[in-house]
Amino acid sequence: MNIRLGFGICDEEINFRSKRKKLVADTLKKVLNLDRDLQEHEVPVIAVAATGGGVRAMTSLLGSLIALKKLNLLDCVSYITGTSGSTWAMSKLYADANWSQKDLSETVEDARRNVTKSKMSTFSLDSLAFFQSELNKREDMGYKTSFTDLWGLAIESMMCDKVNENTLTDQRKALCNGQNPLPIYLSMNVKPNENSTLDYKEWCEFSPYEVGLLKYGAFIRSEDFGSEFFMGRKTTVLPESRICFLQGLWSNVFSINLLDAWYAAVSSEHFWHRFTRDNVLDLDEESIKRRRASACLDTRLLQPAGEFSRRVRGVLTNRPLDGEHHNFLRGLQMHPDYVTENGFCTFDGTELDNSPNNLTPCAEDLCLVDCAYYINASFPPLLREERKVDMIMSFDYGLSDKFKSVVQTKEYCTAHNLTFPKIEVTAEDRKNPKECYVFSDCAFPDFPIIMHFPLVNDTFRKYKQPGVERETDQEKEEGNVPLSGLFSPYKVFRLTYSEEDFEKLIKLTEYNVLNNVEAILQTLRDVIERKQNCSNS
Repeated sequence: MNIRLGFGICDEEINFRSKRKKLVADTLKKVLNLDRDLQEHEVPVIAVAATGGGVRAMTSLLGSLIALKKLNLLDCVSYITGTSGSTWAMSKLYADANWSQKDLSETVEDARRNVTKSKMSTFSLDSLAFFQSELNKREDMGYKTSFTDLWGLAIESMMCDKVNENTLTDQRKALCNGQNPLPIYLSMNVKPNENSTLDYKEWCEFSPYEVGLLKYGAFIRSEDFGSEFFMGRKTTVLPESRICFLQGLWSNVFSINLLDAWYAAVSSEHFWHRFTRDNVLDLDEESIKRRRASACLDTRLLQPAGEFSRRVRGVLTNRPLDGEHHNFLRGLQMHPDYVTENGFCTFDGTELDNSPNNLTPCAEDLCLVDCAYYINASFPPLLREERKVDMIMSFDYGLSDKFKSVVQTKEYCTAHNLTFPKIEVTAEDRKNPKECYVFSDCAFPDFPIIMHFPLVNDTFRKYKQPGVERETDQEKEEGNVPLSGLFSPYKVFRLTYSEEDFEKLIKLTEYNVLNNVEAILQTLRDVIERKQNCSNS
């Protein structure tokens, strides 16, 4: 078998965690001024989770990490997860095997140079000819090329100085001694036709070690992603893709269908959903259901939608610019008891989960898209029970609803029995959000503590550094960061910033972390105390 089946984490990640834990323990002792070394079971697993948002997310994540580095807290972090634009920053960082042990100014200058440069050369005849040659190479290798691959090449052209030959597995060099947090990139597997993202979505995580679909507990080596599989064995081995082609699918904002667009606009698809879907009725009486063995599926009556409804659904759910990838689950059979498997139930998320013939093992290809179609957040890999994450620093780089990512994640976790604390947000918080919020649940100490950092310009308007007020007119202008409004320079499809706008955003996101250092340190103390209490009980 060339597939690892099981819901645990791989041996390489276990070894990484062991090495990383020693560095985390030493760092926590220093920053918290602890009077003794932490025992192994007392060392918390801390993660950074970043949202998407194009160039805004890429720039902002760099600012947040700079602040953690200045506070000597970056070595406390064991995982960094990202989606969409935040994966662009992660890919830049992990090109250097020791990035978190160095000053990040060089990475920032590289980002500044590429964010502020004109993007017109990306669409020049020479660039288009290069893109075509790269796509031809992929086809010759055996890959199915698509607009997603073209988008990945465009990202590389716009955000890199030159062709990046690195692959995802090259990032293992950054983990060999536990010297950096483990990066995890998140995407979603959806249906290319007939279903909206709300109806069918499956989390897919990418790490330098493995690529896997969480719901099925099925993982392959990262270098095998793209190769052809059948019944768990590789049938055609393809060369590993350059990192830009993965960036294209991690941030594939173009594979949206009309139903997803409707949901994004009004946060509801109920009208079109009711109008176009098949009608499914449960036929079993409740008493009969209770007598059934737990592995049996419910008996259902399927009433297909009419021809007109099917045509409307086809228009609404078709993804004209998606990207297809060889499905490594193809040919595998679902176990008869799959619906009772805890791991499967934890991450089930489709209306087809009781129909094994409609699930991914029966599909020819995977259709991987940007997670922002459902939840613009990268929490799911950190919620796997086996990773035992104790604290998540949530960086939300959205411009509108500052709490949408954590609220939607909480709703998802409640529906799927995942551990996530209550998210209580007042009307005043929504109107005037602060720089940092701590969400925890004292009744459930095994739930992770969430430190949420929305993208806001609050005290930064008045202070250029924590406790240092702005005085001159120029300093006051530097505190004016236009995050809202029709003409904000930070809109998601804005790919080029001015030098001034880039500098303001990276300074703002850095400041928002630095200004809340006491809250971060106190939360770290609380997490350690929780672990100590749990071990003593």
